[in-house]
Amino acid sequence: MKVNMTGKNIELTSAIRAHIESKFKKLEKWQVDIISCQATISEEPNKQKKIEAVISVPKGQLIASASQEDLYAAINEVEQKLERQLNKLRHKPSARRAEKPELEPVE
Repeated sequence: MKVNMTGKNIELTSAIRAHIESKFKKLEKWQVDIISCQATISEEPNKQKKIEAVISVPKGQLIASASQEDLYAAINEVEQKLERQLNKLRHKPSARRAEKPELEPVE
């Protein structure tokens, strides 16, 4: 999977790129067709690192963002959020809604 990465007010080192690619590589296990993947990393004035990720799938887009002091913790948080969304997308068609039991009248 090709991940497009953009840095705003922060330099993207090879270590950061490798970490993001390894985390996003894990998302392929959900067997959902991922069309494209975009990650934007920025440093905010209060020294917070923010990462926003957009993954395009056939049914739309999955968007996740996280802001932390530690960039690697923010990357891990975004990966977990995207994994939850992919899990929901993958298993939603097979999920069955339980019928509400009918209440018997009280005599």
